[in-house]
Amino acid sequence: MSLQADFDRAAEDVRKLKAMPEGEELKELYGLYKQSIIGDVDIECPGMLDLKGKAKWEAWNLQKGLSKEDAMSAYISKAKELIQKYGI
Repeated sequence: MSLQADFDRAAEDVRKLKAMPEGEELKELYGLYKQSIIGDVDIECPGMLDLKGKAKWEAWNLQKGLSKEDAMSAYISKAKELIQKYGI
């Protein structure tokens, strides 16, 4: 299977988790997903009153500089870890 196919399958499987992952796990997964799809963050940081938007932006920004392929591999690994922990 190709990296893209593995990534797509992992993204699909994550949506089927039996329980919601913890906040830090979700943020890491979000950042890796965005880095895989778009690359480095390309929007300005939301204002301080948008707590959710700012947390998501920060999670994405932490992955800055990571290639799309490396981000996909890291996302797949994290997804497998969460599937082991929470089940689907």
